[in-house]
Amino acid sequence: MNVQASLWRSIAVFRVASLAYAALLLVVDRANYAHLGWAWAVLAGMAAWTAFTTAAYAVPARRTRPLLAADLVVTAAALASTALLQYPSAVAKAAMPVTATWVAGPVLAWAVAGGIRAGVAAALVLGACDLTLRHQSLASAYKSPALNGTVLLLLAGVVVGYVSTLAARAERAVQRATEIEAASRERERLARGIHDSVLQVLALVQRRGAEVGGEAAEIGRLAGEQEAALRALIAADGNDGGAASDGVPASGELDLRALLTHEASASVSVVTPAGPVLLPGHQAREVTAAVHAALDNVRRHCGAVARAWVLVDDEGEAVTVTVRDDGPGIPPGRLALAAADGRLGVSQAICGRMRDLGGSAQVTSTPGTGTEVRLRLPRPAPAEGGLGGPWPPARRVI
Repeated sequence: MNVQASLWRSIAVFRVASLAYAALLLVVDRANYAHLGWAWAVLAGMAAWTAFTTAAYAVPARRTRPLLAADLVVTAAALASTALLQYPSAVAKAAMPVTATWVAGPVLAWAVAGGIRAGVAAALVLGACDLTLRHQSLASAYKSPALNGTVLLLLAGVVVGYVSTLAARAERAVQRATEIEAASRERERLARGIHDSVLQVLALVQRRGAEVGGEAAEIGRLAGEQEAALRALIAADGNDGGAASDGVPASGELDLRALLTHEASASVSVVTPAGPVLLPGHQAREVTAAVHAALDNVRRHCGAVARAWVLVDDEGEAVTVTVRDDGPGIPPGRLALAAADGRLGVSQAICGRMRDLGGSAQVTSTPGTGTEVRLRLPRPAPAEGGLGGPWPPARRVI
């Protein structure tokens, strides 16, 4: 539904009804007119202008500033003609002008086209014309009933301008929601198609390669890695949590889930919470780099058959990422010896990164039982009295 079109149609109905009301008042109050015939001629001109503007405003491309300005000028001229058509005594008594409520048409049009400011501007112009018609000075206008018309015009401009702005925002929001829903449905359709075709083929290649062995086993392993990466990509696209493109929400934060999901492969499983795990961009990238360094150590020191698991836990006040492997483990004193020899993969790439972020990294390993690297990054407490309130409930992996 086009809200703007509905508002313009409402203005057209208002003009026609106001024109009929002006004609009725011309019959009822004909004693106030010194030139009744000319008054009917002005009313005929108002009818012609109503028909013209109704047709013009119906087309969005014709709702231009020149047309709006012409509408204001024509209405002001029709209002001013009251001074020549009515008796001076009727004008002084603030009798209804020949335009009656038809005078509010341009105010409504300006408010719908330009919002509150445009509606108020048009109301001030026509209100000034009305006060000039009544020969009222600004100092004495507040005591005269002639001011009522100006106040009503101002209120109409403000209210209709606000409603028009609000309706335009709501219409844009609905359109955006419709686009997102359509994109989500298309993404789900593509995901189903990929699952039923590409992923099945890759799984078959991996299984047959492992059965045949030799070079086919390597091809199967590569197919398995591509299958895991493609599944992770589909899962990340389907759970973006309303983030903007590239996983970056409007707040400038990054979803740690989306970054770590790219580490998934046939030998690396990534388990994340259902909801987004938002961190400032720099922190999210540094944590991801630390996880990548830990997985790189697994690939280099545990062999090609070793498996690793990455578990993300959002506790609200802190984020914890645990990297576990089923490798041979680290002998006692090996990390200290590596640091002394200048090999700083664990001490700097992992522990140093987390320390610089204000977090911690704990490495636990026993020969024969694998290694666990636990990264913990506290979130800063919200400022007292500021927005944000208490921490959200923890989202834990089960």
